[in-house]
Amino acid sequence: MTNFQNVDEYGRREFIAHAAKACLGVGLMPMAGSYIHDSVKALTPGARPAAARHVIYLNMTGAMSHLDTFAPQIDNPKLMHDVKAIPTSADGVVLAENLPLTAQHMHNASIIKTMVSSQGAHMQASYLMSTSYLQRGTIVHPTFGSWVAKLSGQINRTIPMNVKIGGGGGGAGFLEAKYGALPIGRPGQGLANSKMASYLDDTMFQNRIAAAEELNVNFNAEYPQKQVRAYSDLYRDAIKLMKSEDLNAFDINKEPDSMKELYGETNFGQGCLLARRLIEHKVRYVEVTRGGWDTHDDNFNRVANNCIDIDKALSGLLTDLEMRGLLKDTLVVLTSEFGRTPVPNGRDGRDHWPYCFSAFLAGGGIKGGVMYGDVDETGRSPIAGKPIKPEDLNATIAYALGLPLNDVQYSPSGRPFTIAHKGEPLFDVLA
Repeated sequence: MTNFQNVDEYGRREFIAHAAKACLGVGLMPMAGSYIHDSVKALTPGARPAAARHVIYLNMTGAMSHLDTFAPQIDNPKLMHDVKAIPTSADGVVLAENLPLTAQHMHNASIIKTMVSSQGAHMQASYLMSTSYLQRGTIVHPTFGSWVAKLSGQINRTIPMNVKIGGGGGGAGFLEAKYGALPIGRPGQGLANSKMASYLDDTMFQNRIAAAEELNVNFNAEYPQKQVRAYSDLYRDAIKLMKSEDLNAFDINKEPDSMKELYGETNFGQGCLLARRLIEHKVRYVEVTRGGWDTHDDNFNRVANNCIDIDKALSGLLTDLEMRGLLKDTLVVLTSEFGRTPVPNGRDGRDHWPYCFSAFLAGGGIKGGVMYGDVDETGRSPIAGKPIKPEDLNATIAYALGLPLNDVQYSPSGRPFTIAHKGEPLFDVLA
């Protein structure tokens, strides 16, 4: 039996609070102190509650200009061209004027201004951001959504745990195939190849499935590896979804026109709307990709045009989630693989800059009204707050989801890997 005197201070307070709730029907947490984040609990399975159950990850591929969006450099207007900073719904937090709708939601959101990456090329930086590991020729690492699916488990047994809308990638790497992202090309077209061919009836379809399974019996017996079993599971799950009412989750045409207008009629806007529908149906992780950010030329006009799209979609998503009571359980993230140079080039463009960029987080498990860190007046390097690497951002998301950062999964060669590599959660933005 554990000696109560040997329990740490938080453990004693937690015990008292739970005992009061069980015996008296009251909660003492306001008296006992709010939940305390620490690195030990980050590594211990089940040692902390999950503040969020779902993630919507908005991936700005091509490297979004942080200065002209979420991290304007107000101390040096020369870097900002004609872009102004505007106040938000959170005291002391400003955004670029390109995001006026999102500015109204900053009381529910945090911004990390000190993101850094070791990679300055798109492919390598995107790989690092999505896996927490450097790209190698000898292994393909699981994407973060695959890790979330693996460690979180299904809530709804008939729908995939991990969905990617737009863009490529999202593979499970050395994890079982069922944890990889289900790809959706255009959100308005729903889930491709999800209906039985018109020339088949249910009996014919079931006979074909049975014949395929019979052909696989000997192969499965000879090669009983988990990856082989995973593909069989994948087919069974696909058939289950085809026959389920949950297939309607992928059909945004069931939404009223007013809801489509709230998000905007672009692919990205409708992708965010589809993400909300999927979260409603208990999908764990949804990534929505929006390209067009590689602004080596004409940065200021192109970013302004891009922001018309993302500002409306992001604001619509946050509004909709909050109205439906889903924001408290859903962590919304928006970032890109790196940032862009503080000093414009000779073509009114901004070039690659992995040394300082930003990430936006809102909803489940996130403090509202936080602007973490600061950069020097040249906009080149963090000077306040620690540099946050891609693996640190992923560790922060995993922590909010209640996932253990030290859960080890092994590659086929026996090498150990974890969800966020050596990343550490940024407790400053966690509620």
